[in-house]
Amino acid sequence: MAAPDFVLKLRRQIGHDPLWLPGVKGIVFDDAGRVLLGKRSDNGEWAPITGILEPGEEPGPGLVREILEETGVVAEIDALLGVHVVGPVTFPNGDVCDFLNVEFRCRHVSGTARVNDDESTAVGWFALDALPPMRRGHRDSVARAAVFDGVPHFKR
Repeated sequence: MAAPDFVLKLRRQIGHDPLWLPGVKGIVFDDAGRVLLGKRSDNGEWAPITGILEPGEEPGPGLVREILEETGVVAEIDALLGVHVVGPVTFPNGDVCDFLNVEFRCRHVSGTARVNDDESTAVGWFALDALPPMRRGHRDSVARAAVFDGVPHFKR
């Protein structure tokens, strides 16, 4: 999984110690109601499209950038789904991170879903009743997005 340059610079100083990072997740639906997923190259698991924001980057535009970079899909944000803490996550190389994750419900605008960088080994659209195995948190995000009532989800 390609880490942003600013993370690589920090890692040279702190090693594998825990790092707090801003993350984004997009639950992208096409006109048929299918959800866009990528099979991550770092752990081989299916997941919605996620990413780490660059310093000073706004979450919405940062997510739209991540979706395009990773899948070739142009997406538009419909709504803020929620804000959550994810982690700690230990990556295969030993790096430990906690993420303040901002989740959005998105819709497909244009582009054909494909592997568009080295962060995924497969990309595709999935019907809600035919999702591949995913971590519970990702499944929960997809389920919330599918029945979104306009109220963002976060711990109160």
